[in-house]
Amino acid sequence: MVQTNGYLVETPDGNFLVDAPEGIAEWIASRGVRVDEVLLTHQHYDHVMDAAKLQAMGARLHAFADHSTDLTLESAARGWGMPIQVTPYQIDQRFEMDKPLQLAGMSILLAHIPGHSTDSVTFYLADEAVVFSGDTIFAGSVGRTDLPQGSTDQLLAGIERHLMSLPEETRVLPGHGPGTTIGKEANSNPYLR
Repeated sequence: MVQTNGYLVETPDGNFLVDAPEGIAEWIASRGVRVDEVLLTHQHYDHVMDAAKLQAMGARLHAFADHSTDLTLESAARGWGMPIQVTPYQIDQRFEMDKPLQLAGMSILLAHIPGHSTDSVTFYLADEAVVFSGDTIFAGSVGRTDLPQGSTDQLLAGIERHLMSLPEETRVLPGHGPGTTIGKEANSNPYLR
């Protein structure tokens, strides 16, 4: 509905997804790929529509916080006249933010960057020079902060601290739109000047 990106990471030691947008469970099934884990950048509805389906297929869900209709925006959406409904799911493992996540033979650095959503987390794979940014930063933009519990100050401070400190060549794979790099955003993103 809102063109949310999901990412499949395949390794010799296992496969995982970053986010669970609508349609990704069907795409995974059509490819005949087994997904062991799903890392949620945050739980807004557009990033978790297939979370329950993936869990039913055997994947474990990882997130910053437990599932709630406040995080999925279902509660707020009713007031907007949008009858959004997410099939309920259970978070199997909450992120431990003080240490890297060891998954599929990889070490993934986590950063909590609230502002777009209270539970927003980015995933940095240093060996691959890539960061999955969710809805914190996009090519030429940043996540919206006019949603419940949003904060522009928190978001920009978190981006500056956790993302702009990464090497310039780091590829940024966002929750919507095309990829970019840290260097490009540092030099041209109007929200970060």
